[in-house]
Amino acid sequence: MTFDKKVKQLEFWSYPLIELEQKFQTSLEKGLTSKNAEGRLSRYGKNILKSKKKSNLLFLWASQFKSPIILIFIFTSLLSLFLGELEDATLIITIIIISGILGFWQERGAINAVDKLLEFVQSRILVLRDGINVLIPSVDIVPGDIITLIAGDSIPADSIIAESNDLCK
Repeated sequence: MTFDKKVKQLEFWSYPLIELEQKFQTSLEKGLTSKNAEGRLSRYGKNILKSKKKSNLLFLWASQFKSPIILIFIFTSLLSLFLGELEDATLIITIIIISGILGFWQERGAINAVDKLLEFVQSRILVLRDGINVLIPSVDIVPGDIITLIAGDSIPADSIIAESNDLCK
């Protein structure tokens, strides 16, 4: 059985620590080697939840026209065209298009701002690599990493507690 299959099938919380160290080829004293961690990072990818599919610009533009008020305006413009009121229909369609452009512009700006904020705010965590604690982005944690948490840290990945001080079990 390959390491990949072991990781997928492993219910790590049910194994003793010594057996986990063997399965993940790591140690509580030294952690993973940097080379081993790089290989696992390329094999398993970043430690992030898969985000929803990013909306493309065409979808974002089309989504501007699905609100109930816009649909009522579209229906009204079609009714005006059907009744021969070309000026009214043109005015309503112009309002719909301007509203769509403004909504698209604002929403695209908001999405870009959120993306930039997420790039800027990146959590970092202490990981034992090559026998020393190093601070790395939490997205670079791989299976087998030994992480060190201090008060206030969030847990960056599925983990088990190997040692603790002042933590109720």
